[in-house]
Amino acid sequence: MKISPRNIIPGTIVAIKKGVTTSHVRRDIGTGNFITSPITNEAVDDLKLAVGGKASAIVKSSEVMIAVD
Repeated sequence: MKISPRNIIPGTIVAIKKGVTTSHVRRDIGTGNFITSPITNEAVDDLKLAVGGKASAIVKSSEVMIAVD
């Protein structure tokens, strides 16, 4: 698969929490870091995601904001 984003972060799925329409997929990306992504339940099923499986986080954004109090 070829895609344009260059921010591809591989990881291992450690949890999938399904809600009514959206699932939160948590991936261990190593060194004690995790990324959680909200995706549709349909996407979880279509991609056959499961705990222990490999999945990459792909970040495509023109802007990233940071805020502090």
